[in-house]
Amino acid sequence: MSIVVQKYGGTSVADPERISRVADRIVATRRAGNDVVVVVSAMGHTTDELIELAHAVNPDPPGREMDMLLTAGERISMALMAMAIQARGVEAVSFTGSQAGILTDASHGSAKIQEIRGTRVTDALQAGKVVIVAGFQGVDPQGKEVTTLGRGGSDATAVALAAALKASVCEIYTDVDGVFTADPRIVGNARKLDEISFEEMLELAASGAGVLMSRSVEFGRRFNIPIHVRSSFNDNPGTWVKEQTMEQAIISGVAHDRSEAKVTVRHVPDRPGVAASLFTPLAEADIDVDMIVQNVSSDGHTDISFTVAKDAADRARAIAEKVAAELEAGEVDVDEGIAKVSLVGAGMKSHPGVAAKVFQALAAAGINVEMISTSTIRISCVIREDRVEEAVRVLHDAFELGEVPA
Repeated sequence: MSIVVQKYGGTSVADPERISRVADRIVATRRAGNDVVVVVSAMGHTTDELIELAHAVNPDPPGREMDMLLTAGERISMALMAMAIQARGVEAVSFTGSQAGILTDASHGSAKIQEIRGTRVTDALQAGKVVIVAGFQGVDPQGKEVTTLGRGGSDATAVALAAALKASVCEIYTDVDGVFTADPRIVGNARKLDEISFEEMLELAASGAGVLMSRSVEFGRRFNIPIHVRSSFNDNPGTWVKEQTMEQAIISGVAHDRSEAKVTVRHVPDRPGVAASLFTPLAEADIDVDMIVQNVSSDGHTDISFTVAKDAADRARAIAEKVAAELEAGEVDVDEGIAKVSLVGAGMKSHPGVAAKVFQALAAAGINVEMISTSTIRISCVIREDRVEEAVRVLHDAFELGEVPA
């Protein structure tokens, strides 16, 4: 029997009616002759509500206790789902992340999966049971502490389990029909993609496309696990994320991200080792830096700007101010009014002129570009946050990515 891993997001299990609908789908998959492992998120907005509760009693809650609190949401979902499946005459058993053998590092709130020892999962499958696993969580084997994987962590749980179990596919069920050329809430004629490569999906996810967590795509690419993104509310075919060998379209999609802030350290001495003295403590504080720009040196000094997640901006400012004082640099500015728009496509690396077209389109719309970052298949621009939706539509139109009218 082939193993199918299915993941259901919070909107898919938001209430008893939706849990029942998902249970019907799971039972149908099991009765079709598959072994089934299901990963569930917390119901609806449970995680956000738990975060609000935590901040109501402590403005700066400890990471350990936050993880203890937040993992409760997925535990509720997994138990209810197992009950719903058993009500349909199919044996099911639920496991927390630690019970499923998901071992992580010790970083509370943003732990990385190190290993999966899925003995209990495989034993339950061999006993003919559907296995329900709480997403978003694991355990640090050294300190025996519960950990969480960060926003979207249930995606990573699902694909990592699929890799460990050598599943035939990992199905990610969500509230959209698949991966689109842009956010359909912003671009009315955004087109659903039938297929997209791991490489392109990884860039889209890292650039703000919320349909998949980037770490889940990394697992899929590393272990060659096909990921099928589908809606839990219909039977439409969705989007396949997998290895592709055929020549790719020039551009696959436009993504945007409002979650970052720009930090600028002014009047930094322009000498070897200065950048290292700034970015090393940021790395040691587990602050991810996305884009970096250093201005042209003038009179032996320069400005360095970089982007970080908004929820890390205060910590990044404190570190940057300490380093600036040590270097006798100037002031540190934090700008939270920015956003990032990115164009992604595997075909752009063999088609010159894509970057020029991006900048021409944005310039024609009067949208100023503050920072630029590129890879072989991505061009990202930092712009003002209040122009980002317009920028997405402008680029989507410029590269003719929309549905062709019938």
